[in-house]
Amino acid sequence: MITAEHVSKRFGDIEAVKDISVTIKKGEVFGLIGTNGAGKSTFLRMLSGVIKPDEGTILVDGQPVFENPISKKDIFYISDDQYYLPNSSPVEMMHFYKDYYTEFNTERFMEYLDKFGLHPRRRINTFSKGMKKQLSVLLGICANTKYLLCDETFDGLDPVMRQAVKSLFAGELTSRDFTPIVASHNLRELEDICDCVGVLHQGGVLMQKDLEEMKLNIHTLQCVFRSAEDEQNAFASLDIVKSEKRGSLNLITARGKSDEIMQKINSYSPILAEILPLTLEEIFISETEVIGYDIKKLIF
Repeated sequence: MITAEHVSKRFGDIEAVKDISVTIKKGEVFGLIGTNGAGKSTFLRMLSGVIKPDEGTILVDGQPVFENPISKKDIFYISDDQYYLPNSSPVEMMHFYKDYYTEFNTERFMEYLDKFGLHPRRRINTFSKGMKKQLSVLLGICANTKYLLCDETFDGLDPVMRQAVKSLFAGELTSRDFTPIVASHNLRELEDICDCVGVLHQGGVLMQKDLEEMKLNIHTLQCVFRSAEDEQNAFASLDIVKSEKRGSLNLITARGKSDEIMQKINSYSPILAEILPLTLEEIFISETEVIGYDIKKLIF
């Protein structure tokens, strides 16, 4: 488990990270969402022990990570612009990381290179951006660390490769002690992989939510009532996040369990009442609007 409590970091006059507190549970896929400059990369670098927080504490399995070689061996950090040794090949980078990560699986790494169509001895500086991203993920997974920190890892990958990388994550999660933390500016990329998401804005955590809990406890429905009185009474019985009226049709986003919401609506014998599927994007938009932020401006 990783815990960060009241973590802050400044670079001169710029406050890159401001009083962040998050808990990342063992075995979950944790997503960090935010625009460029929101503090995602700085926070990941602190989690990996690359830089030290100015304030606050970061513990990995109960131990501080900065200047702690034992804790660092449990973490592999994939930066947005991953560093490779000059004129190196995938095989040379494999040997470079194997010297530090003693559990590095060289056999599996060579198998993955073949499956992904990456030549083991080709110079990495001749790779495309997407190929370099693929290589960084393969190195990170085959290092066999408990924690894999990914900064914009899916950026630059085509849809097929994005799905392939997500499949690799899924396989690791079921086979060993593995906790990926994935930072992205695009919520849609993380919708089908993350268990929990934290939204960063201007260096701070705007919100942290368990995705399954969110999906079970907020719903959008469309309904048409027989009278204005029924409509008013039904609305009063619900915990409504927002509502919109289009003629006689009401579009409502409300908190609560779907069966309880429908039971309250149906008690007024509406002409129409049905729950509509909500995307993760729509859920976050609804949640952040309540606390005064327009997430569409922050992320999309």
